[in-house]
Amino acid sequence: MSIEVKVPVLPESVSDATIATWHKKPGDAVRRDENLVDPETDKVVLEVPSPVDGVVKSILKNSGDSVGSQEVIAIVEAGAVAAAPAPAPAAAPAKAAPTAPPAPAAKAPELSPAGRRMAEEHGIDASKVAGTGRHGQVTKEDLVNAMKSPAPAAAAPAPALPAGPRTEQRVPMTRMRARIAERMMQSKNSIAMLTSFNEVNMKPVMDLRKSLGEQFEKAHGVRLGIMSFFVKAAAEALKRHPVVNASVDGQDIVYHAFADVSIAVSTEKGLVTPVLRNAESMSFADIERAIVEYANKARSGGLSLDDLQGGTFTITNGGVFGSLFSTPIVNPPQSAILGMHAVKERAIVDNGQVVAAPMMYIALSYDHRIIDGKDAVTFLVDIKNQLENPAKMLLGL
Repeated sequence: MSIEVKVPVLPESVSDATIATWHKKPGDAVRRDENLVDPETDKVVLEVPSPVDGVVKSILKNSGDSVGSQEVIAIVEAGAVAAAPAPAPAAAPAKAAPTAPPAPAAKAPELSPAGRRMAEEHGIDASKVAGTGRHGQVTKEDLVNAMKSPAPAAAAPAPALPAGPRTEQRVPMTRMRARIAERMMQSKNSIAMLTSFNEVNMKPVMDLRKSLGEQFEKAHGVRLGIMSFFVKAAAEALKRHPVVNASVDGQDIVYHAFADVSIAVSTEKGLVTPVLRNAESMSFADIERAIVEYANKARSGGLSLDDLQGGTFTITNGGVFGSLFSTPIVNPPQSAILGMHAVKERAIVDNGQVVAAPMMYIALSYDHRIIDGKDAVTFLVDIKNQLENPAKMLLGL
């Protein structure tokens, strides 16, 4: 029985996908739920598993072809068995000393899409890495952990011949990188963007984490990080400054009665923004668990399209890379983005005394078409006041 293999249902915001890699060819045997092909969208790389056990009868779309939602890309013959290879011509028997039978060839490991790319780029032998993914797949996280493990000493390789004085390499953008470029230009050309800045004394937050962090982790099974404070502060501030949580739709302003906060996460292929739905209703523990889950998905290439859809406001943290100051770019159709930066000890005046304090610059880039300077500044001051008085945040004040 012939079974059609289709592209997964794509959301309305994703018009098509590109066939990145086929893992089977016509005539190959395939197991149910075994990955056949990786279609790449401008947000994530998907996996299309075989619906049945059988044999790949035909492949209708080649690598590099564009495909739409629910488009048929292959046919699998259910229950069929792959044809056995033709036997080699018999050779004349020759007497030879008895030897041990050859060891069977090792089965090639099955890798996740992100794991495959990492193995190719870094020259990692995935057959020596234990897989922890679905059906024993070797994920990107498995490879990262393997790279961190000390390797056995080996003889120094012969020195390579010097390369030419000037070399270049031209590679096409991935769909994700091309989409990021498109979105950044869309933001630049369609939004009247302006950025306001402030600074936050992070000592109250750091003192709270130090005093209650261990109890928090024991109670909730997750560490208390800084990001959850910013998410909660932003969610509360968005209630009081709804225009910052709004978006432009033609000649209308759409006000959202919920805070779906996008968290910028850097991946090997580019920046993605998974969404914390209804952040205004989430506890600190809920936020921390969701962030950890998204981080693990991002490292292993497991983020889904649903994880990335929507979002009414974005928070990005350049401080994890050492950034001290920046002007983040608004992610349309959103109207504002909050930028966090590195915490640095700086001299400040506190109650008439010059003291050292852990300070962070924060930035709010916003769409000046609907957000006035007063709205932006008061929103940023609201964030600052909550972070410098965590008790207010905990009480929703």
